[in-house]
Amino acid sequence: MSLRDQYKKLLLPLLAGAMMSLSAAWAANPVVVSSKIDTEGAVLGQLIAQALERGGIPVQERLQLGGTSIVRKALIAGEIDIYPEYTGNGAFFFERADDPLWKDAAKAYATVKELDRTTHQLIWLMPANANNTWAMSVRGDLARTHQLRSLADLARYLKAGGEFQFAASSEFIESPSALPAFQQAYGFTLKPDQLLVLAGGNTAATLRAAALQTNGVNGAMTYGTDGGLSALDLQVLTDPLGVQPVYQPAPLVRAKVLEAYPAIEGLLAPVFAALDLQVLQRLNAEVAVNGADPRQVAASFLDGLKP
Repeated sequence: MSLRDQYKKLLLPLLAGAMMSLSAAWAANPVVVSSKIDTEGAVLGQLIAQALERGGIPVQERLQLGGTSIVRKALIAGEIDIYPEYTGNGAFFFERADDPLWKDAAKAYATVKELDRTTHQLIWLMPANANNTWAMSVRGDLARTHQLRSLADLARYLKAGGEFQFAASSEFIESPSALPAFQQAYGFTLKPDQLLVLAGGNTAATLRAAALQTNGVNGAMTYGTDGGLSALDLQVLTDPLGVQPVYQPAPLVRAKVLEAYPAIEGLLAPVFAALDLQVLQRLNAEVAVNGADPRQVAASFLDGLKP
């Protein structure tokens, strides 16, 4: 046996042992589960955390951490390991907002999955069959009185001098994909004194402001899966021009974490497969309308899933 072969024989087992030790050490670390600050973020974050715990994976919760930019930066920096994100946000993460592919659910998912994998070593897992797109909603009484069903109707109402006060987060007001996009497409402009800017991104607060007419508010930033829309008599204005991308919620996890805990994908797949628009609206309503604890809402949902 040559000297080189002898070195290989001695070193390879040592290197393999070292790699196994590193993997074991990594696997001993809890998976840091996070989410955005809104109601759905709390629900989806709890579903992820509890599903992993039930599968024997150690978890540390950092739920409702902040808005989109805060949570995504934390994931890329390795400060958190997994959180629920929305496919349509890939349009803005990668400065491709003008590409029509984001309005096609399958293409949007495939594109953001590949871009995040190659650019940031982030892995998109199975998405839910629901579109939590940003929307503008108005009070039911206003909608019925002035026949407001779409954003085109709202533009008509505003041009005629209709009174309008709109509650939203700073992200909705400033994000190119939200209010600015709606205004440009439908030809209306909300003045600063028509906007009630609420801290954070929780639509529960904007829904409540419209329902209670806080500071004269009669319109609110909402999401397609908001649970309080029907209960609070709010009308979602349709988007006939298709301004918004498709926003399917899906777990987004760091590749290194998935390598250490490959069971994550299989544990979360049946959970997100069971989440459609109606289910998410119901779960969100339990928290936003009925005041239930997101932890208990998630636990009850997981208990009801077929094994």
